[in-house]
Amino acid sequence: MAVQRVRRVIRKIDPWTVLKVSSVFNGVMAVVFVLGSIVFWAIFVNAGIPERINELALLIGLENGLNLDGAVYFRIVLLLALIGTIFLTGFMTLGAVIYNLITDIVGGIEVLVLEDSTPVIPKTRTAMPLAASKAGKGRSLIPSLSRTAPAPLKRNPLGGDETVIDGTKTDAAPPKKDAAPRGSVGKRGDAEPNP
Repeated sequence: MAVQRVRRVIRKIDPWTVLKVSSVFNGVMAVVFVLGSIVFWAIFVNAGIPERINELALLIGLENGLNLDGAVYFRIVLLLALIGTIFLTGFMTLGAVIYNLITDIVGGIEVLVLEDSTPVIPKTRTAMPLAASKAGKGRSLIPSLSRTAPAPLKRNPLGGDETVIDGTKTDAAPPKKDAAPRGSVGKRGDAEPNP
């Protein structure tokens, strides 16, 4: 297998495509962030860490201590995920626009790509002869086309051959327009004999 190195230049990135892809990607990452935070909070509460933090705050001298509420924590995580998705999608789209402006001046990023350079040889079917398909058992796997002989060529009196296809006559070779018709006078004034 022959492989050749080809240089490609990335000149333009479609901002609309970047907007769509980055919004889906950032949305998925926001869902992962929210679910991960919920799992982390469940492990955090089951380990009894919020009560220990509250006890430590009372020991240090805070009057009321720290009250860590899961509902408030969950709202903050949702708000951060939503704001992060919007800002990251905007920054990625803005980055594509800025890249396009820069590549108008500089010319783009060159990338070296390896491509397979072996020619693709189409597989050809070979039809079995009609006698061979009749000699075998059962039907042939290759369907036979037409078992009738082609229509014979008839001589056209104007100089071309014609054949009959589906009841219509077609000229196989139209007569030459620059040649003088037979039986007419040539350039020297001599009459040509008719065949």
